[in-house]
Amino acid sequence: MFRISNNLIGLLNFLTFLLSIPILAGGIWLSARSTTNCDKFLDRPIIVVSVFLMVGSLIGLAGACCCISCLLWLYLFVMFLHIVLLFYFTIFAFAKRVNDSENWSKIKSCLADSNVYKTLEASNDAETEFYKRSLSPVQSGCCKPPTSCNFTYVNATVWNKPEGSTDTYSDLDCLVWNNDQNTLCYNCQSCKAGVLANLKRYWKKVVVVSIIFLIFLIIVYTVGCCAFRNNREDNAFRWKG
Repeated sequence: MFRISNNLIGLLNFLTFLLSIPILAGGIWLSARSTTNCDKFLDRPIIVVSVFLMVGSLIGLAGACCCISCLLWLYLFVMFLHIVLLFYFTIFAFAKRVNDSENWSKIKSCLADSNVYKTLEASNDAETEFYKRSLSPVQSGCCKPPTSCNFTYVNATVWNKPEGSTDTYSDLDCLVWNNDQNTLCYNCQSCKAGVLANLKRYWKKVVVVSIIFLIFLIIVYTVGCCAFRNNREDNAFRWKG
């Protein structure tokens, strides 16, 4: 007779398998329509994670319901990798190096692809109205030059250097600013600071979710260990019988 742990691990893996189907479909859909570097950056991990979940859940389901110890052992190994990787991700979630040139090159590409400046550009505000707006850290850091530069306002994303400027600014971001809509202040330190501020805000939520999911995985892993032990005991009993 199946024991509670076998039934429970079978049910959990069946639910995980069902969950992996829409995730895989979403990844395939995103891959089919991806036109930007950000989309392409996201679709592959989604597909890999969904396939990993689907295969792992099928292994666990077969091992628990059919009492196949070798499959349960493989399932436990996969679950252990899940836990280690998620633990590593949770601990080092804030260690994302925005200042790394390779990472920042990808982030800049995403900023350009997402047209983060479009809402500002479309507003067509007068200068006094623009300064009253509440800008996000990314918009403030990446789509306009620092206030200390004293550039002349033309519109939300076009700022001209004052006449007679000698390009001697205490803030080097003033030299980096470019009115080209694909450049703006994407190379500025203020842009990196804005992106980092956004990352910290969102990563805090991600870490909370990761910790909850990590606890869930540990519980499932523990139940899987019980099911594995049950299978070995049942197989040993049948062998003696």
